Amino acid sequence: MTAHDLPPRLGSGLTFHGPLSEDRARGLVARVAASSPARVLDIGCGQGELMLRVLEATPGATGTGVDIDGADLALGRERAARRGLSERVRYVEESARGTTREPADAVLCLGSGQALCADGTYDLGLVLRELRRLVRPGGRVVLGEGYWRRTPTDAELATMWPGARADDHPSLAGLVDLAIDAGFRPLWTETASEEEWDAFESGYRHDAELWLARHPRHPEAAALRARVDRQRSAWLGYRGLLGIAYLTLVPVD
Repeated sequence: MTAHDLPPRLGSGLTFHGPLSEDRARGLVARVAASSPARVLDIGCGQGELMLRVLEATPGATGTGVDIDGADLALGRERAARRGLSERVRYVEESARGTTREPADAVLCLGSGQALCADGTYDLGLVLRELRRLVRPGGRVVLGEGYWRRTPTDAELATMWPGARADDHPSLAGLVDLAIDAGFRPLWTETASEEEWDAFESGYRHDAELWLARHPRHPEAAALRARVDRQRSAWLGYRGLLGIAYLTLVPVD
């Protein structure tokens, strides 16, 4: 059996692990780079693509990406090496929960707030307070966070992920209010479009779906097919209901 026969990782062909277009990423990077950060911290960084782009836009800046997924960190190091950024960025395999790392000038947390919470819990207020603690005065935080476009019904929740609840996410207004309560002012508030969601969700499964079509009787096909089908069904359940907001935040002195 060759490497080509093995099932691919879900999302292996994506640039960003979330519904984020190239145009929106450029805007986020530009707003962070305008503050001339010297140190960038990426919480739950995965491969750290946005962090690398901030470093490219800010000559002399250094970055640290923190994640517990060693495979993603290894891929991130490869991306950094290809772009000549290896000397300016570190990928560290560790938990971000209660991290004692020094505050940075720019903190990125894109769909990774769970990295700051206790196992099995998600406390958005805690996530925002931790981000406030980790950013230096005058710095920037970029938060990618889920919100409900409208409150889902019980029937709609039943089609999503197991145990989905209406209080899993706030409204967009509620999310912004929580950021303000945590000691931020929202410099920029934007939300992922339906096109960004579709591109991300379809791209997330693309390589796996292609592999399954080509290897229907492979010993690992049944498990992967079940996982892919569950993920697609959950997405079609929350499509149009679950949104992603990208908040560029500045800490209040």
